[in-house]
Amino acid sequence: MSLNPLCYLAGDDVRQALPMADAIDAMREAFTQLAAGAASMPPRIRLELPEVDGLVLLMPCRAAGLQRMSLKIVHQFAHNRAVGLPLLQALVLLADATNGQLLALLDGAALTAIRTGAASGVATQLLARADADTAAIFGSGVQARTQLEAICSVRPVRRARVFDQDPAGAAKFAAEMTARLGVAVEPAASPVQALAGARIVCTATTSSTAVFEDRDLAPGAHINAVGSWRPTTTEIAADTVARARVFVDQREAALEEAGDLILPLRAGRIMPEHVRQELGDLLTGTARGRQNPEEITLFKSVGLAVQDLFAAARALANARRLGLGMELPR
Repeated sequence: MSLNPLCYLAGDDVRQALPMADAIDAMREAFTQLAAGAASMPPRIRLELPEVDGLVLLMPCRAAGLQRMSLKIVHQFAHNRAVGLPLLQALVLLADATNGQLLALLDGAALTAIRTGAASGVATQLLARADADTAAIFGSGVQARTQLEAICSVRPVRRARVFDQDPAGAAKFAAEMTARLGVAVEPAASPVQALAGARIVCTATTSSTAVFEDRDLAPGAHINAVGSWRPTTTEIAADTVARARVFVDQREAALEEAGDLILPLRAGRIMPEHVRQELGDLLTGTARGRQNPEEITLFKSVGLAVQDLFAAARALANARRLGLGMELPR
């Protein structure tokens, strides 16, 4: 048996091969398989590089039904932006889980942005009010863009406001996303202005403290919180977490890494059972979603290797059909 060519998908290839609708479908499958116990996913391995404010993550996963396994390596260096380099750099390796044959190498930054947005798309589909047509986006980077794209894919969003500490970044985001999505996106001068009437809220920032006050949330808002994934940082105020119906991508990972939940737990604002429902539980029907139109719902994501696996597998299948990517010599 000869080895198949190893396919390399650069960032543009990944974006073409994994449109948001496909990515959302892949995330529904990923979270369903995780809830059913059909995916093996050890905790991610962390290598801290404090002398350069850097971090390396290794994220392996195997899905038996998919017959695929993946490994993502992520580098995050906080000072990179000052020298014109990306904050996050990553690669995803996809392999056949029946024989170990390497199948593809994918740009991990593009894949991560899309699958993170798509997970919020699934959460919004399951938890946001059906009539939610106004969104608030906190942050104006790559992740914020896929957040808005995903929620516009599953709800009839007509307008959105974006708030960022960098007004120029918010203005650029608003112009680009208005043109891309055909939705009226405006920069907001303050968090209060961004939240006015917003029934879907997405936080995708690098902030270490809450980016808005609980009192400013509209009744019935759904929140996707994806920016904070360290135990000591948070984007969401403890008051909001305490009164929200909370869902996570995986409880074990969230209670180990999500400062949005860990800090209120340590302060006694919530109890461990407040964080018991996973997105997969909604998809398999073992948990109930929104209980009434005025309820605040919160999806807290730290990002899982199973998302990378299912996103990579879908991207490769589409890339082969579309003739995308480059064959690498063995």
